[in-house]
Amino acid sequence: MILPIVAYGDPVLRKATEEIDQDYPDLKALVSNMFETMYKANGVGLAAPQIGLPIRLFIVDTVQVEKDEEEEETYVGIQQAFINATITHKDGKPYAYNEGCLSIPGVREDVVREENIKITYYDTAFKKHDTLFSGVNARVILHEYDHIEGKLFVDYLKPLKKRLLKKQLANISKGMVDVDYKMKFPNKKR
Repeated sequence: MILPIVAYGDPVLRKATEEIDQDYPDLKALVSNMFETMYKANGVGLAAPQIGLPIRLFIVDTVQVEKDEEEEETYVGIQQAFINATITHKDGKPYAYNEGCLSIPGVREDVVREENIKITYYDTAFKKHDTLFSGVNARVILHEYDHIEGKLFVDYLKPLKKRLLKKQLANISKGMVDVDYKMKFPNKKR
């Protein structure tokens, strides 16, 4: 089932999220719906706050993502749900990469992030993992992890760039943006 994606300006995108347990209602169906929603919107990641749920859950699919030239030989994409994730370590040379977000359609900006992470999380069977990721996989995970921490990629921008985007972000929250996927706008006039 395709779920509406919450647009910039909705308070759920800034809320602290809650951990869930294996008894969370219809968890496997929720994860399946999130993947379906993400694919319909041509995304590579989606976090539960983006569909209005303040829980520590996000999904990533980097299998079809173009590889960095440096990663070409060794890159292996992932398709994974991350439950109750905690990033335990970041390192490597920070690098800029042009990011976008399904909750902020039409806005893309360079964001500097570390190239390597270590993350502890549970999968949908509630098996615990402690895994290292690098490159594109780490970048997408960091972006989605920010969502469960109440942070957005635009928070990393310099103050001048944020001011230049202010009107565009306000228009997104009002639904004044063209999208080809289902969205919920917090400030749209009824």
